[in-house]
Amino acid sequence: MRAHKRRPAIERVLITGKIPEVGLRLLQAHFAVRQYEGPLPMPRPQLLEEVAQCEALVSLVADRIDREVIQAGRSLKLISNHAVGVDNIDVAFATRQGIVVTNTPAVLSEATADLTWALILAVSRRVVEGDRLVRQGRFTAWDPLLLRGQDLVGKTLGLVGAGRIGSAVARRAAGWQMPILYYSRTAKPELEKHHSARKVDLPTLFEQADVISLHLPLTDQTHHLITASLLKRMKPSAVFVNTARGAIVREADLVRALEEGWIAGAGLDVFEHEPDIHPRLLELSNVVLTPHIGSATYTTRDAMAEMAAKNIILFSQGQKPLSVVNPEALAGFECES
Repeated sequence: MRAHKRRPAIERVLITGKIPEVGLRLLQAHFAVRQYEGPLPMPRPQLLEEVAQCEALVSLVADRIDREVIQAGRSLKLISNHAVGVDNIDVAFATRQGIVVTNTPAVLSEATADLTWALILAVSRRVVEGDRLVRQGRFTAWDPLLLRGQDLVGKTLGLVGAGRIGSAVARRAAGWQMPILYYSRTAKPELEKHHSARKVDLPTLFEQADVISLHLPLTDQTHHLITASLLKRMKPSAVFVNTARGAIVREADLVRALEEGWIAGAGLDVFEHEPDIHPRLLELSNVVLTPHIGSATYTTRDAMAEMAAKNIILFSQGQKPLSVVNPEALAGFECES
């Protein structure tokens, strides 16, 4: 990173896909904006060509903003990720190049927690299986043995990660009177005080929880954190849900757990090699699959687009963006805190 401070002048912004109108209008009011409007992700050759012509980039989760893209962005000063997770960006290399990376935390916590609970309920009560049965004309009479699922009241919820989203999931568990176990690098006093949550290690959580929900960022340390060794510890009646990042789980091991009955079922909004999905997952009836829609509400996606835009606008005006992933890169610019 250069030693002297630079003025954060931004004139041209590239958006790698369609974003909600509120974010687009904000950016258009301040900059010359090019928004890619084709199928996602933006074609690699086009991205490499157009990133060279902008000072700021609004990237989407589907974009791989690696060393090649960052080097192609010869005038690039800021990457504004339209997401909270930044595993799609080589943040370390961007930092070395003096490029600020921002994201959109907090605004999507409640929506993602809602989707998490939608998956917990859908899997536990076999909602998708029931829908399919009705549509196929196989519902002939009320049957005492038909599609029996798992109760939730009084069962133990295990949170792998207890940040904003994990805590929002915990708040919703009160309606089911669920004891809460959580795994986190740091203790969460508020979670423990208000929800009687207990911090435990991963093996204990996987052994004791009836519902396990993932809420960790994807990093080198969390990649394939969940493998067969942990999944085998789960109760055969347990439900596994992932609305975080797919590669935290070794997907082939989860498929085996579902096929061999180590667990009752799973709800997945994210996948290890997204958008590609393990073919055997598509054949299983005890898994509910959604297309990475954790934050997909009108209000939340508008808020994300607005925050992504404001991060660029504030930076261009010499002010600190709303959420900076690599503050050490920000130190290279003339910005007010």
